[in-house]
This record gives sequence, structure tokens and C-alpha cells, in this order.
Amino acid sequence: MKGGSGGGGIAPAKRRWRGLAIAVLFLVVLSMLVPLGFLLGLHNGFHSPGHIALQRPSPSGDRSRHIDNLVRKLGPTLPKDILRGYVNEAKNETSSRNATPKFQQQKGIPIPPQVVMQPVTNKNTSNVNIKARTKAGADESGGLCELKYGSYCIWRVENREAMQDSMVKKLKDQLFVARAYFPSVAKMPTQNKLSGELKQNIQEFERVLSESTTDVDLPREIQKKSQRMEAVIAKAKSVTLDCNNVDKKLRQIFDLTEDEASFHMKQSAFLYQLAVQTMPKSLHCLYMRLTVEYFRDHSFDKELSEKYSDPSLQHYVIFSNNVIASSVVINSTVMHAKDSTIQVFHVLTDEQNYYAMKLWFLRNTFKEAVVQVLNIEDLNPDYYDKATLSHLTLPVEFRVSFHSNDNTPAIHNHVSIFSHSHYHLPKIFKNLEKVVVLDDDVVVQKDLSPLWSLNLAGKVIGALQICSVRMGQLRSYLGEHSFKKDSCSWMSGVNVVDLARWRDLHISETYWKLVKKVSMKEGSALLASLLTFQDQIYAIDSSWVVSGLGHDYGLDIEGIKKAAVLHYNGNMKPWLELGIPKYKAYWKKFLNHDDQYLSECNVNR
Repeated sequence: MKGGSGGGGIAPAKRRWRGLAIAVLFLVVLSMLVPLGFLLGLHNGFHSPGHIALQRPSPSGDRSRHIDNLVRKLGPTLPKDILRGYVNEAKNETSSRNATPKFQQQKGIPIPPQVVMQPVTNKNTSNVNIKARTKAGADESGGLCELKYGSYCIWRVENREAMQDSMVKKLKDQLFVARAYFPSVAKMPTQNKLSGELKQNIQEFERVLSESTTDVDLPREIQKKSQRMEAVIAKAKSVTLDCNNVDKKLRQIFDLTEDEASFHMKQSAFLYQLAVQTMPKSLHCLYMRLTVEYFRDHSFDKELSEKYSDPSLQHYVIFSNNVIASSVVINSTVMHAKDSTIQVFHVLTDEQNYYAMKLWFLRNTFKEAVVQVLNIEDLNPDYYDKATLSHLTLPVEFRVSFHSNDNTPAIHNHVSIFSHSHYHLPKIFKNLEKVVVLDDDVVVQKDLSPLWSLNLAGKVIGALQICSVRMGQLRSYLGEHSFKKDSCSWMSGVNVVDLARWRDLHISETYWKLVKKVSMKEGSALLASLLTFQDQIYAIDSSWVVSGLGHDYGLDIEGIKKAAVLHYNGNMKPWLELGIPKYKAYWKKFLNHDDQYLSECNVNR
């Protein structure tokens, strides 16, 4: 019995051990098959976190469903136009089963190839770069453009202008952000290392920017410094900070920057006005040289008095204290005259510049025309009242601003008008009945002879009218004086003056009375002139004169070429560095480039 029972117990035990051995053997084989399965590409059925599972679909229907699922997952992050094109391309694509999917080479969420911006290899023309960037669907900032005609993004790429000193501006922006984050980071004891890095980079940037104002002045290693600053700023942004502290600091820096900008604007305006009113160094040199030379030898000083007072000739009057400006006016007028033998120019200047003017016009000839230089401060006292004229005054320029109504912005107009000196013309030129008055900031491009046959219809002055500024719009300045609201203002520059009619109507006396009444008001000369010549202006055809070359950048070039006279009214005169470059050529071509004094004083530039 015992033997039977003992034999029955051993058999089941052996069977259990045999089952365990088979299970262990199966696990060993399975552990060998799993790596082998991954090597054979079976791992496509498994994926790790952070990767999107991509099956290798053999049928086209399975592939389409796979792409649709992929698009659905990526949908919120990409524009619909890009995704639609990507799906269509995926549906039409035919590739072999053995080809390795592109997405297997990506980490994280893959981006369709159409969206990835490739570098442009063709550097021949900027147009190629623009087309390539637009085709890629990205603008200069790396953002995606909406690929359709009229997109602002595409327009911005096509009309992009190169930014000057972009690196300096980038450094200033980085310094601005670093300063904003530094106080908050410095208060955190656990961020001492980051605080030290921020402080070091801020000090380094301040030193560089204090020594460099343009990209050319920057040190060679500035790119590395910018990258280090960018990395430190990224670390500071990743730290949990009190937003209120950062906001306060940003506002403080903004206020300081705004105050600094306001200071620089005021300083710029002051320096601009100073540059306008100050004589350039080159012109000062010219006047000194001419004055010294005049007193060395003025034996060739000759007066042609018979022509100066002949009323049958064409007399032009110029009020100026600028040698080269008045020279350009005379030279341009004579160059375009059909007959220069009948032209007489009278240049009225002050005592300081009289001798320089005198020598200049004695040394330079202008065809057959003659030039008389007069010192207005040395004229016969009978010509004028010393109380009203003690020195030379040039045509006065005003910038008139007004609102047409409450909803429109202010309208600005530049108006030049006669000065006090002009109202002594009838007494200075007693023997003359008609003169043409030219400002010293004009250039003549056609023959001015037709002005002498102009019928003024009983008016005193022929002038260019400006109907954008009417008397009614200046009501607050004109006060209680009687005037016509619809009367247009007028411009000096080119003016035909009937001196006989001027004397008959006692224009000068009327002007001086008005000056005394409005002397306390701003722009008294403008107001007195407008009231004095009310109903006494004959409008010259606007095609004669193009004005605004001293302040308006947007004038029509074709209109400038066709005009008889160019008027550089405004602060940016052509003989100043501030002059508008594209208009200077019309003025410079009438300078005497071969003159010795111009070369020695560096005027001929």
C-alpha cells in the first residue's frame, strides 16, 4: 500500500516540473524573438511617449485614413491651407513599402515638409530671395504667410527695407528686457548664479553700447555676447517671478525711455533750428576771403550808373546776404535769357556782407548782364525812415497751421511774404516803374522776359496765389480789420511789381500803419502784408513757379522739370547740409565750379 501510494505521488510532481521547464523555455525563446521582431520592423506597432504612432499602411485606403488621423491630431497647430495641401500630397504620393517614412527621423510632433523653410542658395538677386521665401509661406520673422494674393505678410516680404544698424537695435532691446527681469531675479536667494550672470551681461552691454552707435563700431565677438544674453534672458523668463515686480520695472524703464526720447526730440529741434540759422563754416570762409581780397585791390571797381537807372531795361531786385545763393539766382536767370544785354540785377545786402558781395560780382561775369550791389544800411536817408529800417530783412517765411473742422487733422502750409525792406522799393528805385523781385532761394529754368509784358490789370503785384490759405481761415490773427474771407494768400519768390501803381496807392504808408497796429501779434509782417495787398494781387499762372523744395519731399519730379522757377521755400535750403538731396542738383548746376575761392573753402561739394 505504501509503495502504491508513494508511486502515485511522484508522477504528478514530475509532470509539474516538466510544465515549469517548458514555460521557462518558452519565455527564453520569446525573449529572443522580441528583439528580432524589432529588428525586422515589427516595432511600428509600438511607440514611446512623445511620438505619434505611424503605421506602414499598404492599401491606399488605410494610408488615407492614417493621414487623416495625423492631420486631425495636428490640426489645431497648423493653418488649414497648409494641411489641405499636405493631405492632397499624401493621398497622391506613391512610395515603395520599403521606403523609410520621413516622420521616423523627427522627434516630437513632426512638421510637414512644405512648412519647413529651407535656406535660399541663390544669392544673385533680392527678387529670387523674395520669391523663395514667399513660396515657402514664411515671412522674415519665420511666421507663416497666408498664401493668397493681397496678403499683408507677402507684401511685407516683397517691400522689405534693410534696417540700418539692426544689431545695435537688437542689443538695446535685449538690454531693455534684461534690466526689467534683473531686480526680480536678484531678490531670490536661490538664483544668485543667474542674478550674477544677468548683472555681468548687463554691464557688458552697457559698456559696448556706450562705445558703439552703429553696427560698424561693434566688436567682432558681439554675436557671441548677444547669444549669451539671449540665453540668460531665457533662463530668467523660465524662473517663477512676481509678475507685478516685472511690470513695475518695465513701466519705470518705459517712463525713463519716454523722457529720454522727449529730451532728444527737443534737442534735435533746437539743433535743427540752429543749423538753419547759423552760417555754414564753408560760407563763412568764403565771405572772409572775399572781404580781405576786396580791400587788397579794388581798382577794378567800376559803376555802370547809366544802366542801373534806365527804365527801358529789365530790372531784377534781390534781397540777400548770401553770396552763392544770389549768384545762383542771377546765373540761372541769365543762362535762360534770350537777351542778356537788357538785364540789370540789383542785389541789396547788409554792411557785413557788402564787400564780399561786391568783389564776387566784380570777379564773375554773367554774359552781358550787369549787377549792382547796394548796402541797404548806407543808402541815402531820404530813401527811408531810419526808425522803420535799420538793417536788412529778408523775405519772411511762415508755417501756417489750422483745422478745417474738428474731425480732420491740422493742415500745414508754408507761406513766404515780403519783409520790411521790400516796402522801401519805390524810394530806393525812384526812376524805375516796374521791377521783378526774386528771392535768393529760387532757381530760374526758363526765360523770364514774358513777365515784363504781363498786364497786371491795375494791380500792384503779380504773384503766385495760395488758395489753400484764405483770409477767413486767419480770422483769429487778423482781428477786427476788414477783409474778404475768400481772398487767397500769396507768395513771394517771383513777383512782378508795378512801382508806379505802388506809389499812387501809398502801399508803403498803409503797410507801416498796419505794422504798428499788429506789432504785438505773432506774424505781424504776414498779417500786415496780407491786409495791405488785399485786392491788389494779380495771380500768376501756377505753371510758372513750383514751391516747397525746401520742406516738401513729395513734389512731382516732372512738374519740377517743366516749371520756369523753382522756389526752395522752407528751412532746408539747398546750400545747407539739411537740404533735400534729390532737389539739390537743380540748384548746384548753376554754381561756378571753377571758382578758386569755392574750391579753397570747400563750398563746391
